[in-house]
Amino acid sequence: MRKVKNPFAGSDGYNCFGCSPDNKFGLQLHFIDDGDWLLAEWEPKPQFQGYHNVLHGGIQATLMDEIASWFVYAKMKTAGVTSKMEVRYKKPVYTNKGVIKLKAKLQQHRRNLADIYVELSDGQNQLRATGVVQYFLFSEKVAKEKYYYPDYRDFFEEG
Repeated sequence: MRKVKNPFAGSDGYNCFGCSPDNKFGLQLHFIDDGDWLLAEWEPKPQFQGYHNVLHGGIQATLMDEIASWFVYAKMKTAGVTSKMEVRYKKPVYTNKGVIKLKAKLQQHRRNLADIYVELSDGQNQLRATGVVQYFLFSEKVAKEKYYYPDYRDFFEEG
């Protein structure tokens, strides 16, 4: 396993709701590369609830979309945009029962589309939601010129 660095952190104007460490209202996600999987853990806060102590479904979807995006960055070595997303909510996710775990891996890649399979588990390691996030992938040239994609090596300590 190896930590994925956020090469966007500290960039002028960077304030991503999902991953900016400086967005005090955001999720501030961090990621770990674990072979075929990209992993993340996130401590839910009460301001992200829908029903009392239940994590809002839109926040669950955002968590899943964000890890899929970082899968594209760190594992597919490019940038992209969400094209389609399908989420299956299995059971409630409680905001007061520990750290949420996210896992993402490539399900299918065809031409410029990547389907990223995502799992969301609760603080008791119970699977609570699954999804497939389809990303439209940009060429490396477009990713760098228009979407601020850095060099792939910038996502890892060892380069």
